[in-house]
Order: sequence, then C-alpha cells, then structure tokens
Amino acid sequence: MARYGDPMSVPVILDVDTGVDDALAILFAVRHPGVDVLGISCVAGNAPLAQVVDNTLRILDAAGAPAIPVAAGAVRPLLEPARAARHVHGADGLGGIALPPTRRRAEQAGAVELMRRLILEHDRPVTLVALAPQTNLALLLRTHPEVAGNLERIVFMGGSASVGNATAVAEFNVWHDPEAATIVLDANVPTYMYGLDVFNRVAVDHDVAVALEHGDDPLARVVGALLGHRVALSEDELAEYTGLIGDAGAVCSIVDPLALRTEVRPVRIELAGYGRGQTLVDLRFSPGRDDAHGLADGWTNVEVALAVDAERIARLFLDTLGARA
Repeated sequence: MARYGDPMSVPVILDVDTGVDDALAILFAVRHPGVDVLGISCVAGNAPLAQVVDNTLRILDAAGAPAIPVAAGAVRPLLEPARAARHVHGADGLGGIALPPTRRRAEQAGAVELMRRLILEHDRPVTLVALAPQTNLALLLRTHPEVAGNLERIVFMGGSASVGNATAVAEFNVWHDPEAATIVLDANVPTYMYGLDVFNRVAVDHDVAVALEHGDDPLARVVGALLGHRVALSEDELAEYTGLIGDAGAVCSIVDPLALRTEVRPVRIELAGYGRGQTLVDLRFSPGRDDAHGLADGWTNVEVALAVDAERIARLFLDTLGARA
C-alpha cells in the first residue's frame, strides 16, 4: 500500500477516463509505495463522464484505497462532441466486470478546482499523470496558469512516434481532443510522452491472467479480469487476448524510469485533415528544410518513450499488486 505523505514517494494527480487500462493504472498507483496519489480527476473518454466517475470510485474500493479525493471534469472535448470507446471498454467502461456499489462520493467542486487546490497547496512539486484526453488539463492550465509553478512535470499516455489506433496515424487520447493536447504541450511544463510505441509492448501472459482471475485473492481476481478483457470487433467477434497493462505502464515509468529508453524530441500535434490528432515526433538527427517551407514553428521539446523493457515493467506491475500467479 502506498505510504501517503512519504517524502520519498512521488506526489501525483491522476487524470483518467476510467476504462479497463485506467483501472489497472489506478490499482498500481494506489498500491505502489513510491507513488502518493493526491487526487484523481475524471474526464469523458473511454466512457461518458458519470460512468468514468463511478468506475473510478469502485476501483478505489477494489484497491482498498484511503479517502482519495475524486472529482468530475469535462463531459466532452473542447471542440468535438463526446465519443466514448464502448467497443474497446464495453458499455460500462470496465468490460462488464462486476464490482460492488460504492459509498465513496466525488467532490462537488469539480476536477479543475480539485487539481488547482492540490497542486498549489502541496509542499513539493506535483506530477500530473494524464491517462485520458487532456481536456481537464487544458482547462486547468488556461484557467489557472499559476499552477505551472508547482508542477514537476506532466506524464501523459498518448500519442505515437509511429502508428495510431483511433486512425492510422492518431492515438485515441490525443485524437479525442487534439486542441487540449496542444494547449498542454504549449504550457511550458516539462512533459513526458508514454505513447503507443511502448503502450503496445507491455503485456501479461494469458495463463497468468487466467490464474489471477480464478484465484483466491479478490484484488488479483479484478486484475486478472481486467487483463483478460477483449475488444469487441463486432457483435459476434472478439479480438484476440492481448493482456496489455495499458495506461498502467505510464505510472510504472515514474517508478522505474530506467526500464524505458527515452529521447527528448520536438513534438507537434496536427489539427486538420486526415492527420488530425497525430503526434508528429521529429526523429531526425540533422536539420531539415522546415524553415524553407514555413514549418519550423509549433514544436515543443518532449521526453518521448521509444522503447521499453516490457518484461521488467510487467513484473513490476504484477509484483506491486501482489498478483504473481
């Protein structure tokens, strides 16, 4: 269990759209002693906002978490309508996994006010961990720019230096609200990108997930069921098992940064055309002709995760949750 207030732990605020992989990330963050979860803000993404909040509260119960404040934020992107990923996370966002009703309640002040208060009141710089579309973060940074002075960095699960998943070139979290992601990149806060290049690498073997789901430990059963959730390709067909820990890997990267290879690279987000929502990551090692074509502006230096020791991160994840089969 996390040692709340421990000076050796990293103070974080999680921003989530709690579907299956956000749930895994919350479980890991709450249980690892090196992470001090100050609060959780919720945003529409994998599921509608009310469902995201309820899922988050129930997952905190499953983790045996203390009274961590949770607040609801944006119901939709800054410009686009809401677009829940029901085919990926199921109608309830948790793949139909039955969790008991919760007595926890979200704070009335809302996500932006919760984040503002927690950041400004904390005696150490806070890490914002965005595991969802970054609408809440954009609203926070535009409404209360003073919070940037007490932010250590922003770690976000999103983007890709290669392929996409929402489209051929755009990853879902950035694609869902590219204007918000652009505002966050432009906020002059150190930023770490945990994108699809590493997200798609860290997985748990199928036999381990099955053993966890059918074991005796209640938390392990939840972890196994979440890992075993399969995407619905149609009404009659499910995708193959992947066992991806998903967003949890971004939190793992805070605990064990040496398990990943990162490079500081210029990044920009496309806002128009088919490439809308694409994170362009400049991997060149020599200058190109951007200046000549008027393309030199709009880039932000970001620490980008490009490779990962997948076995090491998966082992960290399972060991933290006491979920070794």
